Amino acid sequence: MTVLELLEELEDIVDTASTVPLTGKIMVDGNEILEIVSDIRNTLPEDVKQAHWLKGEQNRILEDAKKEYQKLVVEAKKQADFLVDNNDITLKARKHADAIEKEAEEYAAMLKLRTYDYLDQMLFKMQKRMDDLNNTYFGSMYDNLAKTFEGIDNQLASNRQEMKELASRTQHGEDWLYEQKGSKGSSGGNK
Repeated sequence: MTVLELLEELEDIVDTASTVPLTGKIMVDGNEILEIVSDIRNTLPEDVKQAHWLKGEQNRILEDAKKEYQKLVVEAKKQADFLVDNNDITLKARKHADAIEKEAEEYAAMLKLRTYDYLDQMLFKMQKRMDDLNNTYFGSMYDNLAKTFEGIDNQLASNRQEMKELASRTQHGEDWLYEQKGSKGSSGGNK
């Protein structure tokens, strides 16, 4: 499954979850949620594989540039050897060979810089995409889960406090079954 399909599955779980009466909250299976989060983590390495592919492309481009550089150097040496008949020709040949070698080195350096720039752009896009995925899906998901658990905890604390009040009223002999919270009961008891 893809990350998006797993996220849709999470949404389906939330949409179809049972509600907790009187709270507006839902109950979900924590293990099921954690299993889906684990599947999402396992799916993300595909994006990492793409980054490895980019690294391989970088190496391939650098190798091509190196081969081109070596080819130009060999060609320059061949031309220099061919032109070596006398001092004047040799001097011109050396100058020409040096110019070709310098041009080849500059060309190779330019290819390397372009390759680095291209790879940096691709890695930056990948990094931004990963950050966007993290912020869009995981950040809000964890925030929502934290709010949900906080709401459940608050509701439970409220319910416990209500139970304590009912127990206290029962202990004082008040007829709490027929009274509404905040009003005086039919038995004449006080809050």
